[in-house]
Amino acid sequence: MNDNPLADVTAEQIDAYGLDGAPTPSEAVAALNRLVGEWTVTGGAEGIVRYEWMPGRFFLFQHVALTQFGQEISGVEVIGNLHPFGEPVQSDVVSRFYDSMGNTFDYVYELDGDTLTIWAGARNGPAYFRGSFGDDDRVLDGAWVYPGEGGYASVMTRR
Repeated sequence: MNDNPLADVTAEQIDAYGLDGAPTPSEAVAALNRLVGEWTVTGGAEGIVRYEWMPGRFFLFQHVALTQFGQEISGVEVIGNLHPFGEPVQSDVVSRFYDSMGNTFDYVYELDGDTLTIWAGARNGPAYFRGSFGDDDRVLDGAWVYPGEGGYASVMTRR
């Protein structure tokens, strides 16, 4: 076992250990502020979702109460940059969703201008949501795309 884990740290690792000043959330995470609030969801899944910041604004929570294919879905998603102990902050904005049936789903968030892409699993995978913000960020209009012919329209409207 290493008796002195900080003996040969690099500048990048100093930030990972929290020794170089107060950390700040990444710009990519901060850009998701436009999701904060309560939304009505229509399309293939319907109901209410709510986004809120965890104190510190490094992580965004999504609370979900939806019905899809006749089944109630409730859960919570934690969105942010991974920062494993002793390692630098990773650049991808990732999430894990936990539902009331015991499932977990991983996603990668990518916001480019007004277009939000949420990759299911890994970036550039075959399943994803892509939508555009409109009406002064009061609407997010898009669709979930699944491999083959799958998918459904999804519109979120700010309440």
